[in-house]
Amino acid sequence: QVQLVESGGGLVKAGGSLRLSCAASGRAFSIYTMGWFRQAPGKEREFVAAIKWNGGTTLYADSVKGRFAISRDNAKNTMLLQMNSLSPEDTAMYYCAAPRLAFTEPNRGSYGYWGQGTQVTVSS
Repeated sequence: QVQLVESGGGLVKAGGSLRLSCAASGRAFSIYTMGWFRQAPGKEREFVAAIKWNGGTTLYADSVKGRFAISRDNAKNTMLLQMNSLSPEDTAMYYCAAPRLAFTEPNRGSYGYWGQGTQVTVSS
């Protein structure tokens, strides 16, 4: 059974940084594209970033491009999201996501497994 566990969220002041981690288990990690999503109160869940199974290609939402960096360590079954220059608009629950199919390209849609989320709160 696929399990995704996020960590690293917290409270930070505007302009600060946080690094989120997603630990995956239950299947071979290195052949699956992975993604990050977020959901703010009263809003729909939105795509943040995705990384190809081999780490060779990344995809970002326009709102985070240049401030966030997604990476992965296939030897440790871990995905990271480095978030810099945070603003109150980044406040949300952040979710790690994985697709059901292997060897896919990074995308904004096709994810079938989700973690429980980690809360990020940015104060002004």
